[in-house]
Amino acid sequence: MIHCEGLVKIYKADELEVVALQGLNLDVEDREMMAIIGNSGSGKSTLLNILGGLDQPTAGQVLVGGTSLLKLTEPQYVEYKRNTVGFIWQNNARNLLPYLTAIENVEMPMLLSGKLDRAYARELLRMVGLEHRMKNKLYQLSGGEQQRVAIAIALSNRPALLLADEPTGSVDTATADKILDIFRLFNREFGVTVVIVTHDMALAKKMDRVVAIRDGLTSTELIKRSTQIDKLARGEVSASELLQSEQHETYAVVDRSGRMQIPSAFMESSGISNRALLELKDGCIIIQAPREHRIVMQQVKNEPPKTDVQAPPQQDTEQPMDATHRPLPVIEQDTVHEQEQNHVAMPPSEPLIAQDRPVPDEKQQPIPITQHVDTPTPLSIVQLREATVHHLLE
Repeated sequence: MIHCEGLVKIYKADELEVVALQGLNLDVEDREMMAIIGNSGSGKSTLLNILGGLDQPTAGQVLVGGTSLLKLTEPQYVEYKRNTVGFIWQNNARNLLPYLTAIENVEMPMLLSGKLDRAYARELLRMVGLEHRMKNKLYQLSGGEQQRVAIAIALSNRPALLLADEPTGSVDTATADKILDIFRLFNREFGVTVVIVTHDMALAKKMDRVVAIRDGLTSTELIKRSTQIDKLARGEVSASELLQSEQHETYAVVDRSGRMQIPSAFMESSGISNRALLELKDGCIIIQAPREHRIVMQQVKNEPPKTDVQAPPQQDTEQPMDATHRPLPVIEQDTVHEQEQNHVAMPPSEPLIAQDRPVPDEKQQPIPITQHVDTPTPLSIVQLREATVHHLLE
């Protein structure tokens, strides 16, 4: 139904250029119901406007139902928007004419195309659950009811493609579920291909296929798969149990040139930045960071965590006192150890005799001889040097 290849859209304002789509590739099958998600500015609304004929791409190829939108003339664009595609805006004011009733709003596209079918208009309102609100105007309808009338208007000309831009953005959860059921009903009963752009992940997870757009490119796809499909073939589970076991599997999108986007969480976890190492092993492609990056990451991972070193607790000890009850100086342990290394025990010297002493000068006072003590006294190097000089002078 939809084929986009290398789709590029550039918006220009004065000298500023904004690239909304950067070579996007997308394929949507006929009668498929899918959702497009992405952050603000990713390009999803731009893609929807191009598919709806509201904007034209700068480059690339886009086909809808086999028709190239790049080759359409202005009258052909009008015919395309009337008969091929139905569009639902997030803003209800763009979907409805406030001075018309609900049934008149649904009949208006039929009148413009010359195909008025009142019975079909009433059937559309009945299918969206508003058969009792046909004669009410815009101010008499709630937000959810207005959005359901907008769905009926978009389907009034029996389009093959239905585009919805945030159809549940302004309604509560219960109304959002009703709108999704309506989309499923028209997809199943009329074979309409439904493409929804949404920020609501709860709504997107209820779709069979979800395409994520990032930086103007399709990055990943989520496809609903059943984990018990083999058991259903063997008759071990029922169809209802099979539906309850359905889960989305995430796939990376690869274009024809072999390019794909790696999720940012994967890149941060693996340490991949601007280059990656590819390896083919046993039929599998291994993508990893360069070897030097892996070594650095491993060293950072194995590095023990840094802890604050705390000083040892101080012991509450009483300061020693001398005989006069005055505090003695505290000597650090390292200083005592250093002094012990510098001290040298002097051996007992021989007693000095008279003939060994020099004859004192008359004017010189005799030097008293220090009494010898047999017990060696530890002396420091400075004291040892002074004692030697003193001995030589004697």
